[in-house]
Amino acid sequence: MNKGLNKGLFIALIAYQGCVSPGNSPRENNVTDTIPDGSVLMIDTASIAADSAADLIRYGKALMLSTARYIGPEGSNGRYTRSYMNCTNCHQNAGTKQYSFDLLAANSRYPQYRAREGRILSLAERVNNCMMRPLNGDSLSHDTKEMKALLAYLKWLDKQVPEDKKKEAGQSINISFMNRPADPDRGAAIYSSRCARCHGTNGEGMLVPGATSYTYPRLWGDSSYQPGSSMHRVIKLARWLKANMPQDSAKWYKPVLTDDECLDVSAFVNDDRIHKRPSPASFDYPHPDKKPIDYGRGPFVDTFSALQHKFGPYQPIIDYWKAKGLKPSY
Repeated sequence: MNKGLNKGLFIALIAYQGCVSPGNSPRENNVTDTIPDGSVLMIDTASIAADSAADLIRYGKALMLSTARYIGPEGSNGRYTRSYMNCTNCHQNAGTKQYSFDLLAANSRYPQYRAREGRILSLAERVNNCMMRPLNGDSLSHDTKEMKALLAYLKWLDKQVPEDKKKEAGQSINISFMNRPADPDRGAAIYSSRCARCHGTNGEGMLVPGATSYTYPRLWGDSSYQPGSSMHRVIKLARWLKANMPQDSAKWYKPVLTDDECLDVSAFVNDDRIHKRPSPASFDYPHPDKKPIDYGRGPFVDTFSALQHKFGPYQPIIDYWKAKGLKPSY
């Protein structure tokens, strides 16, 4: 039994004004759903005080849910991102859905050392990392209303989570590795039958009427996330897929796709040999011994090829690192 399924704390946010974030079905906020071996902590945004600070917090949440509307290519409050994707496409339910890159304890965990940059980052710098890579845009100045609002929302969110529950936040679900490489061809077949109905035959996603943001995000192409983004790593994406996709049926405690299927789909989506992506300014990870094992670009501290780092099999890499006294991350 996967340990990640046993220890989970599911934290749901009642979306204010009855709003449900794009890419999520209303049933995900239904507290009558039975969640095994866990508890439900309801965080009601109606509890935010009615003052100017609360307005900033609400704007921060609105930016999470409707990033493109406010600061996208045709944003009403600025044009920072060069895609029509929203933060909530990855950080579902405005960053409150566990095992979906939740941000419930982000405020408590920063400043934090980040291997990608090889240094300690502030929370504002980490926000800008997302602005520049997954959203393929420009950084927000720290004195903008948008940055202040996002930080205010994350700070408020963090305060709603009991201290003894914060260790449960921000985790990815466990996944078992195969003895073979993740297979883009197998992934293509699964994608066609399971994913294309929302994300499109060619990964083009589904735009909302008016073409100002994505209901279901684009998965590759010039308007998708950059190489170097967390979603561009096969293991990282596979763990996210297991807990969240298909969006209308999968739950972290009741996955629909098998571990092998998640890895194969992730390999297909992230295969740069067949899918074009925006060019990143840099590939980062200045210290190879801190690089995730599924990051498919050298230099490496081992003897395995870039192709094996990208697609696996991963267990030989893990075993090699451990034998050398290194700590593999994925």
